[in-house]
Amino acid sequence: MNDFFTGVLPWLLWVGRIALSAVAVLLLIRCGRTLLSGGKQESWGFLSLSNGARYPLYHWENMIGRARQADIRINFPSVSRSHAALCRDSEGIWRIYPIRTGGTLLNGTVVERPTALNPGDALSMGGVDIYFFPDQKQARRPVRTAASPGTLWLLTLFQVLMFLQFLPGLTAEATLPVCIGFGGLVLLSWVFCSLRRTGSRGLEVLALLLTTVGFAVTAAYDSHSLYKQLAAVVLGMGIYLLMDRVLQSLPLALKLRWPLVAAASALLAFNVLFGQRIFGAKNWIAIGPITFQPSELVKIVFILAGAATLDRLFAKRNLIFTILFSAYCVGCLALMSDFGTALIFFVAFLCIAFLRTGDLPSIVMITAAAGFAGGIVLRFKPYVLARFAVWRHAWEYAQEEGYQQTRTMSAVASGGLFGAGPEEAWLKYVGAANTDLVFGVVSEEFGLLLALCAAAAVILLGIYALRAAGRSRSSFYAIAACATAAMLVFQTTLNVLGSVDLLPLTGVTFPFVSMGGSSMLSCWGLLAYLQAAAPPPVSVKAAPKAPAPAVKPPQATGFLDELGVATDDIFGKEDAR
Repeated sequence: MNDFFTGVLPWLLWVGRIALSAVAVLLLIRCGRTLLSGGKQESWGFLSLSNGARYPLYHWENMIGRARQADIRINFPSVSRSHAALCRDSEGIWRIYPIRTGGTLLNGTVVERPTALNPGDALSMGGVDIYFFPDQKQARRPVRTAASPGTLWLLTLFQVLMFLQFLPGLTAEATLPVCIGFGGLVLLSWVFCSLRRTGSRGLEVLALLLTTVGFAVTAAYDSHSLYKQLAAVVLGMGIYLLMDRVLQSLPLALKLRWPLVAAASALLAFNVLFGQRIFGAKNWIAIGPITFQPSELVKIVFILAGAATLDRLFAKRNLIFTILFSAYCVGCLALMSDFGTALIFFVAFLCIAFLRTGDLPSIVMITAAAGFAGGIVLRFKPYVLARFAVWRHAWEYAQEEGYQQTRTMSAVASGGLFGAGPEEAWLKYVGAANTDLVFGVVSEEFGLLLALCAAAAVILLGIYALRAAGRSRSSFYAIAACATAAMLVFQTTLNVLGSVDLLPLTGVTFPFVSMGGSSMLSCWGLLAYLQAAAPPPVSVKAAPKAPAPAVKPPQATGFLDELGVATDDIFGKEDAR
């Protein structure tokens, strides 16, 4: 009987890995349909032209002009490409912001500064009369949407199948941490999704899917580290919920920006002076038994500092603060020799700068300057130059600088589509396999298909951010979501392609999957920006109706009405067809 079980068990585990990949694909499809299906766009009022044309106000901040990119496009030659902006604050007050000097009139008076509007106000832009009618509804509260039990059960099935892959080979010492780790994650997933009844559930399911894959990587490398990973997930979810509440109030988010930037700057400075050097980068701080990477937490503040509302974009030198803070962050990371993370920050900055200015030539110049600075780094940092030298030549340095890449490529090939299982895997014994080489670890143990699903999940987050940005209430949310997507997708690209020698190996982590508490906290915090991008479904409480007039207003009369003869008596009723 034991011999029979021993012979059948590998086949059962192989079938389980096939089912694991199939469930992952189904989860991607279900989440993708939820995230990319769009939704009914909320309206905050409308503008009306004298010819009867209506332009709904779908955002709190609306650019008015002749340009194709304008939120309210008025295609008249006398209207500038960017003529004015119509913005709503948190108290529901709408203001008109003139962009073209002297080109906007409010009730016949030239608008020279931001001016509050009242319902029915008449605007004139380039000789075009526009009438303002805001939404008169009193309150909007997020709808508590019902959970999708099918998706949650699929996620639970995925987590159980992942746990079963480890069950046959568990030692007495590893049994408890693996059971607590995966069992706690299943329970945490249900509790978290039950508490989160608003917003996009697809984002959270994708994050939990990636987190489950990360737990598998941790269990294969060091089962006792699952305790720390589970604690990091709990803290990360707490940061996510806190960020979600903060971002619901735009004034509060803007108010917290300066204190958080100051704290992040101090944390980076402390890291530069007193940080510990691990694997070549001085980017760790140790407080007793706890070690963490400040740069991971600074990512959350970096996005908050870079995002801006539309009225801020009109101010001169609106990008100086972001440029200075970005330069400070990248400079500190360079002093720590953490050039991979510095590159991620720089890409996020380019995204923010382009969205805030739209000045492509300036972005090209900034990129060229960064390339020049990168050349200087290669000149004075020989080990960085060595990584670039081995790029695309890893097999020529298989026992030296290309050791990790060649082993990763071999592991990916040996794993095939559905993997060899955790017990048969060997890449986990290579240095930094649980962080920098996780794409190869997942491919070897559970198959290339599951590893590609993990990468596709991050890409799906990026696609969602781009689509949701068009429905965002404020440019603040749109910029934050796009910058977050750029950061996550670029980081995943560096991790995946670097491990298989398609890009230089930079030593950055795979979001949600790589082992490490700091990375997990950062990823859950960044997820809140994606959640805030698209407004949640809301229930609207209408304003009380005005009492009916005591006297019926006069109706326009025609010739037949004056005769007192019913029209149907003359022409007859039309037959119903």
